[in-house]
Amino acid sequence: MKQTLGYALLVGGPVLVLLAVLRAGHGLTAPAETFTSAAAHAAAPVDLGKLFLQLLVLLVCSRAVGMLFRAIRQPQVMGEMVSGILLGPSLLGWAAPGVSAWLFPVQSLAYLNVLSQVGLALFMFLVGLSMDHEAIKDQRRAALFASHVSIAAPFCLGALVALRLYPRLSGGHVSFTGFALFMGVAMSVTAFPVLARILRDRGLMETRLGTLAIACAAVDDATGWCILAYVVAAVRVGQGGTPAWVTAAAALGYAAVMLLVVKPVCRAFGRAYKRSGKLSENALCGLAALIFASALATEWAGLHLLFGAFFLGAVMPKTPGLAAHIRERFESVTVVILLPLFFAYSGMRTSLGTLHGGLWVDAAMIIAVAVVGKVGGSAVAARVSGLPWRDAAALGILMNTRGLMELVVLNIGLDIGVISPPVFSMMVLMAVVTTLLTAPLLGLVYRPSA
Repeated sequence: MKQTLGYALLVGGPVLVLLAVLRAGHGLTAPAETFTSAAAHAAAPVDLGKLFLQLLVLLVCSRAVGMLFRAIRQPQVMGEMVSGILLGPSLLGWAAPGVSAWLFPVQSLAYLNVLSQVGLALFMFLVGLSMDHEAIKDQRRAALFASHVSIAAPFCLGALVALRLYPRLSGGHVSFTGFALFMGVAMSVTAFPVLARILRDRGLMETRLGTLAIACAAVDDATGWCILAYVVAAVRVGQGGTPAWVTAAAALGYAAVMLLVVKPVCRAFGRAYKRSGKLSENALCGLAALIFASALATEWAGLHLLFGAFFLGAVMPKTPGLAAHIRERFESVTVVILLPLFFAYSGMRTSLGTLHGGLWVDAAMIIAVAVVGKVGGSAVAARVSGLPWRDAAALGILMNTRGLMELVVLNIGLDIGVISPPVFSMMVLMAVVTTLLTAPLLGLVYRPSA
């Protein structure tokens, strides 16, 4: 009864506020100024020598900065994210503009984007594959409650922030509803992979806090991607794309095929692994083909190719050992080589030098709102679920981890024109700051031996 009442107040309340915000912002108009992204240009004829030099610089820098972050007890992936920002206009382009223009000419960035999207699709498949349905089932009541509150609170606050940002900094042709919903999604996302790494590094994976955090993050990701799929479809329809009913029908048809046809077919991978303890090269090739086919289906449906890759991973069989085996075969190329290209491409689109005067106030407001909404919402929900305040606060801090998943969401928003480059830069800064805060704050609040 207590949890039901808490759910009604902590989830229903923000939903009512969100509806009021959307109604209040209905009459706002987008800014007349048209923003352009530094990476939104057509590709020039490929220079293989320059492309391979870019790959060399990006991989060496991302690995070096990643190891430095690991030495200071931060996730290595955060160093790789920061490395991409440092190689963009925020540092290299500011300190050595000539070198930056020669090494990373704007026209060549389209090739980095293509390579990074391949790696990102494979990575999103691995994220979906890592969803442990049993862990969610074991913690389903507390996980659903805490996760939904940890989405509702920052989502509502993100929509409130949109009232201030939309008239000045939104994309050129997006409605207030699309902009506000996107800001809500971007504020409420949690980085499932980075969170898992932090828990493993601190030996918390098998604790009650660890299993609850993983379950909450899994529900967060699944719920957030569903909301984001709706936002992407709505924005594309509003921009004169596929009619809404066609997009909805295609999305429902895709989901039905995945659950009724593809999911049973994927059980063959589990049976093959049980027989021989590994997947053959033909099986891995077939799996890669399924990933790209699923991604292509959601792109054609008017959503985004990453949704298809993620959904296929989520419906894969959870045969013991299978997920670890697939990760081992895919992660080397995906995480070591292709993901740093995504960080670099995101870094090229991030220009902190464009934030001046009042925009820094907006950036500080975004960071503060993100932390208060995510940490506060998660902690209160966990306390209502019966956790002591120390564990509840630790869960809130963990759920504030945004990292890579935030970059994925933000790049989608910039690609479809929901947010402008200045908002993108502010939100990237928020993602970095909130994720870097996780480890030190967790160390202050939660000590397993205490």
